[in-house]
Amino acid sequence: MEVRRVALRAGEAYTLRLTGRGARGYVWTWRVTGDADAVEVAEGASSPASPSPPPPGAPVERTYVVRGRLPGGRARIRFAQVRPPYPDEAPYDEFVLEVEVGA
Repeated sequence: MEVRRVALRAGEAYTLRLTGRGARGYVWTWRVTGDADAVEVAEGASSPASPSPPPPGAPVERTYVVRGRLPGGRARIRFAQVRPPYPDEAPYDEFVLEVEVGA
């Protein structure tokens, strides 16, 4: 599991790109701990369409935008790649983003 630390100002955005495996039934989910009100997480726009579609089962990049909201806050965002029909199954992949929001 990769852990990345970023420092943001209130209102500043950070774009995170994660490799998706949607064709295999996996989706990225996230959970914010710590000062949950310090950040906002949203799924970003999809990558521009390529001239040809990816082959079946090929990984596709997913984009997430993390925005700093409250100065002085610290949040930990855990992204997990899971298959929703199998909630007891361990995540295929995980990524942690630790965010400190400054003034």
